[in-house]
Amino acid sequence: MLVSAKEMLDKAREGKYAVGQFNINNLEWTKSILLTAQELQSPVILGVSEGAGKYMTGFKTVAAMVKAMIEELNITVPVALHLDHGTYEGCYKCIKAGFSSIMFDGSHYPIDENIEKTKELVKIAHAMGLSLEAEVGSIGGEEDGVVGLGECADPAECKAIADLGVDFLAAGIGNIHGKYPANWPGLRFDVLEAVKAQVGNMPLVLHGGTGIPEDMIKKAISLGVAKINVNTECQLTFAAATREYIEAGKDQQGKGYDPRKLLAPGAEAIKATVKEKMELFGSVGKA
Repeated sequence: MLVSAKEMLDKAREGKYAVGQFNINNLEWTKSILLTAQELQSPVILGVSEGAGKYMTGFKTVAAMVKAMIEELNITVPVALHLDHGTYEGCYKCIKAGFSSIMFDGSHYPIDENIEKTKELVKIAHAMGLSLEAEVGSIGGEEDGVVGLGECADPAECKAIADLGVDFLAAGIGNIHGKYPANWPGLRFDVLEAVKAQVGNMPLVLHGGTGIPEDMIKKAISLGVAKINVNTECQLTFAAATREYIEAGKDQQGKGYDPRKLLAPGAEAIKATVKEKMELFGSVGKA
């Protein structure tokens, strides 16, 4: 069932586990993630970047696909359809399209403007029953043209944004999108602890979940992280499984070129990745 992410993340924070946000790019990805969540009885968040939304012909198409798929597959676990790193304009489009949750990424604005726009969007989202994620301190790396240098969040600014009534907060703590470089110094837990001290029990969000060591993931969860985003790892495992299928010549055997067969190994690889992450995050059986 399609729901706001607020209740599932409040429960995760209280239960000291995290709900995974897995970004979707097409029907196969969506189906794999939903089936795995149902099998493991885990709540799940389907993330949609603005680039992926455009690729799938628009947010209305995405929302219609997800709602229909939940019904056709008889998905009973809580599912949130969430805009990832949304612009001000993108947030309004997703509200209109029927998303159940949005993220407004105002981290690149001066803090006063971030506060002003976030405050406006919180009021509108809550009036329509949607949850809203805000961001302070940009996430490093690049995702769909959104480039961040990985600035750590200012705890005082986090409090100012949290006080607006946002449902969960993404705070930069040295995490980045994409692959982590070999010389990455690790997460700044001192910053995370300082942010938590300012925002209290608000669920925190860890972007760039691919490649962060398991011990860091678990420590972050213990310090209030209740939502962890995974995208790159699914892309990598999907690509590797598809490459293996083609390099083995299976696309040349019988009707192995049929896209339903060609994409099947990648879809199974995504299921395995999602299962691994849900077990690590502790959300299995928490639906």
